[in-house]
Amino acid sequence: MFIISLTYIKPLEVVDQFISAHSEYLNEQYRLGHFQLSGRKEPRTGGVIIATVESRGVLENILAQDPFYREKVASYDVTEFVPSRSSEALAFLVPQ
Repeated sequence: MFIISLTYIKPLEVVDQFISAHSEYLNEQYRLGHFQLSGRKEPRTGGVIIATVESRGVLENILAQDPFYREKVASYDVTEFVPSRSSEALAFLVPQ
């Protein structure tokens, strides 16, 4: 599992030009089962994504498709972790 922290490196006026395409990208990654949770940071300086993919290499290929990545709108900080506990609602994310 991966936590991806995006930080905008362009002004919000530029970020807003790519919000629609970024949203479509997110929808596709949810459809494929790669992303489990996402949202913007508060204050609005970027966003966070929780991804469940097989490897960092796979994740890097997925992130390279993000319009924010392609257009160099955001930087990405990726943390891999292995969950060991969760609430009942998120139990499906903990490896057995």
